[in-house]
Amino acid sequence: MIVCGDDALAERLAAELTTVYRERVTLVVPTGHRTSPTGPARAATMLGRVQAVVNRTAGSATDGASDAPHVLEVPELTEVVLAEAGVYEAAALALVHDDDETNIRAALAARRLNPRLRLVIRLYNRRLGQHLEELLDQAAALAVPGLDPEALDSSTTVLSDADTAAPALAATAVAGTSKVIQADGLLLRAVERTPPGHGETAGPGLCTLALLSSTTNDPAGAEGSDASGREGPMLLPDDDTVATSTGHGTVVLETVTHSAATPPPRRLAGRGAPLGSLFSRRLRWSLAGLMACVLALAVATWLTSEQKHPLHAAYLTLLDLFAINDPAIGEPTTRQVLQLLAGLAGLLFLPVLLAAVLEALGTFRTASALRRPPRGLSGHVVLLGLGKIGTRVLTRLNELSIPVVCVEEDPEARGIPLARRLRVPTILGDVTQEGVLEAAKVHRAHALLALTSIDTTNLEAALYARSVKPDLRVALRLYDDEFAAAVHRTLRAAHPRALTRSRSVSTLAAPAFAGAMMGRQILGAIPVERRMLVFAALNVAGHPHFEGRTIAESFRAGAWRVIALDTTEPDDRLPDLAATPAHDSADRPTGLIWDLHPGYVLHPQDRVVLAATRQGLAELLGRQPQLRARSSDR
Repeated sequence: MIVCGDDALAERLAAELTTVYRERVTLVVPTGHRTSPTGPARAATMLGRVQAVVNRTAGSATDGASDAPHVLEVPELTEVVLAEAGVYEAAALALVHDDDETNIRAALAARRLNPRLRLVIRLYNRRLGQHLEELLDQAAALAVPGLDPEALDSSTTVLSDADTAAPALAATAVAGTSKVIQADGLLLRAVERTPPGHGETAGPGLCTLALLSSTTNDPAGAEGSDASGREGPMLLPDDDTVATSTGHGTVVLETVTHSAATPPPRRLAGRGAPLGSLFSRRLRWSLAGLMACVLALAVATWLTSEQKHPLHAAYLTLLDLFAINDPAIGEPTTRQVLQLLAGLAGLLFLPVLLAAVLEALGTFRTASALRRPPRGLSGHVVLLGLGKIGTRVLTRLNELSIPVVCVEEDPEARGIPLARRLRVPTILGDVTQEGVLEAAKVHRAHALLALTSIDTTNLEAALYARSVKPDLRVALRLYDDEFAAAVHRTLRAAHPRALTRSRSVSTLAAPAFAGAMMGRQILGAIPVERRMLVFAALNVAGHPHFEGRTIAESFRAGAWRVIALDTTEPDDRLPDLAATPAHDSADRPTGLIWDLHPGYVLHPQDRVVLAATRQGLAELLGRQPQLRARSSDR
């Protein structure tokens, strides 16, 4: 396996492949990175960080020690460098530089050097990624005419660390939801449940994904530690273990809803803009009052005059309202009084009409400007940072119709145009400055998502928000796992009744990238404390653990569990269950069945959706190069 990159994702991906999948990894690192030393110290520093991650996870991931990746330091990623890294003999290549252009250029060169190579490319632009997948797969098919079409489905995979981590980050801020996975246009929602009290029973769910550790109820506990032991979570337990466990919370696959069921929020840019978007509440009440007054004058004129038709009486009232009718000299007193009242109403109507015109023009003029938070806003999510991660999280929260207030210091940030288009209230300012979080109405917010790229900024914002509202739900984006665990313990001890989560984007994204390098369709990954559950789509054919076995027999506690069956005909199946269906196929019925009978026998033509631990998925993949090497020696 070859991993090319220079950030945290490259480090964690190399460690993931080494510790979980027991692969030989070559890590290609560029020299002269702006945040790291140059020369030989760069490779040594990178190797030291990767080795630290390997040492932390080797004990729980595999038996025995894991070989450290080989680090190759190069000034530029060229064809010569790829050949030196072993691209001709490699099984997979991951290009995870933060620069899309660098990844695309290297992908084109690698496909030309080795058409059979499995490529995993990190791209932020999803549309460009789809076109790139088709281009590289077509190039592989033309270079190797006899290449298996099924292999082409996984020969090129374009992923985004932002897209992989955004559902988990966004779901942290949603009440009753902790993790969300998309499969075949459906949303899987995994929720954390507290232990039931004496005499209580837990609610229904499709299946139990994990038993949480005892530290989740301990304010000073280390939530999410990777260390194995009784304090760690128990992933994919059997039914007997769940029934006999007491005092432990659970992670349950609770509901399955159609992704199109959530209505999109109302926007000014659509057809038929709502009246409330054009005129303020005061102006609407003023207009309604004046219209009622004019109606009353018209009725009074009809009843007191000799005019028998009500439309004629309404016409006279409008003439009096706009002061273009003849004076009622010599007419009855009631007619004169009504004319005076109509003239007075006309004087009041003109400034209100002018205000309505100015408000409408101002609304259309500022339709492309950033909104300010409404006065009565409450129960919303305060999102700090509109960079690459924050933009994807904002999109996810908007799809779930969750009210959001964004805070961003850079007016040219990546997510500012999206916030302007979605009409999301946005505060421009430094979150560490006094008054910025108050302007975002954090004291009435439901949750705070601190997703800037600076750990200290996220921590400072979280601490200040907690001082304003102690029970605020907080989710932090932190780079270092040890620092994140320490922050979590401290915040939980200081605010035991508040929910605190610390998340690392690279930690959330690395399993999906590693699974794609192994050649399997990964639907997503959800964190359980500091461990990970991976959801994958797997063809039953060729897997002795599933083929010819029942659903109950295929289940292995702590390793994998079949949670759904794809009943769609093989020719009509979506190649990528994690992708959002196209517009022409969005109305088609899903072929996934979630409530499976334990006695159903799996057939070779079946495709299943399973939840697996990283070690369980590695066993299913059957990639054990060291074992194969020993067998060949014999």
